[in-house]
Amino acid sequence: MPHPVLIGGLVAWQDLFTSAELDAIERHGDRLDRHAAELAQPGQQDIRITQVSWFTRTPETDGFYGRMEEIVLALNARFFHFDLSGLVPFQYAVYRGEQGGHFDWHKDYGRDPRDPGQEPRKLTISLQLSAGGAYQGCDLEVRAGNAVNTAPRARGTLIAFPANVLHRVTPITGGVRKALVAWAAGPEFR
Repeated sequence: MPHPVLIGGLVAWQDLFTSAELDAIERHGDRLDRHAAELAQPGQQDIRITQVSWFTRTPETDGFYGRMEEIVLALNARFFHFDLSGLVPFQYAVYRGEQGGHFDWHKDYGRDPRDPGQEPRKLTISLQLSAGGAYQGCDLEVRAGNAVNTAPRARGTLIAFPANVLHRVTPITGGVRKALVAWAAGPEFR
């Protein structure tokens, strides 16, 4: 198995999943009902145009969730060293060129206002489901300091970074990009 690589403010890990596994994840996501993404803060909807659905833990997805937990634990032990409690439901995100899909600069750290008992998201994970050549634009960019790091676009690349780091998905100008986004939650940073 290949090793994760630190690229500035993000970690990239390629070839964790076979093409068949990625196809199965994508098929499952495509079967879910999608809706326009909503933001926790009212009045800021224009910073994001994305179709999303929630990839919850069910008997059908339990094996995949277990695999993601192992990956997150390995990444956390090697790079982040956060106090984590577990994963929150995954988000299946679809960016379409004809809709001008994008997600401007933001941070993921915090609680979901609909679930105030949930611990804050501390680690963001994005699994690239589309081939890099299937779309134009729509780069995942992470700004952990002065430099902006662009995530690799190869299908199957898993990207991880602290949820309190600025990041964005640049506007898509053609094609379709699909990604599965996950978060590991834990007690507040001290």
